[in-house]
Amino acid sequence: MRVQIVYSHPYEKSYCNAILEAVTEGLLKGRHEVDLIHLDNDKFNPVMSTEDLKAFVEHKTIDPQVIDYNNRLKQADHLIFIFPIWWDLMPANVKGFIDRALLPGEVYEHHPRGFGLVPLLKKLKGVTVITTMNKPWWLYSFLIGNLIRKAMLNSVFKTMGYKNLKWISFTSVKSVSHEKRLKWLINLENKFSKMS
Repeated sequence: MRVQIVYSHPYEKSYCNAILEAVTEGLLKGRHEVDLIHLDNDKFNPVMSTEDLKAFVEHKTIDPQVIDYNNRLKQADHLIFIFPIWWDLMPANVKGFIDRALLPGEVYEHHPRGFGLVPLLKKLKGVTVITTMNKPWWLYSFLIGNLIRKAMLNSVFKTMGYKNLKWISFTSVKSVSHEKRLKWLINLENKFSKMS
């Protein structure tokens, strides 16, 4: 299985980076092929320009980096996002990736009857979003309303028609024990080594 990871965190010693390493190690143990899009290292520009918007409307990709991302997405059997939750949402470059790389004509198309969307990534069997945050789960769930689930899974991928959507949320990351964070990493590595 070819797994496409889209990763965002600018600090290489972050817990997100430890998650990336654990997930990658697990996938490789499971004999999966891993392709990493590291938005920070790629210096991806999340801002939709006038030219980008025109290309979006015309269903034509013009940015070579986005063209490369689209080609890699088309080869993926599974897509994994890894990023921190900042101010209750994803970092700007993850939102920019959604805006600029998940394009009509590449990742989805409008239904010919005029209602709904049709998925175009024919190989893609599922999407997993892995996030970290410092808020406790109950606060993010009950007071904030699980915005990542609503935005990433429901509003983006479910709307496009993709199935097998999962969200793995690590909460209170700074306040839990070091041992608990290590246990989370071990569990992630084991989980993705068994992914089929």
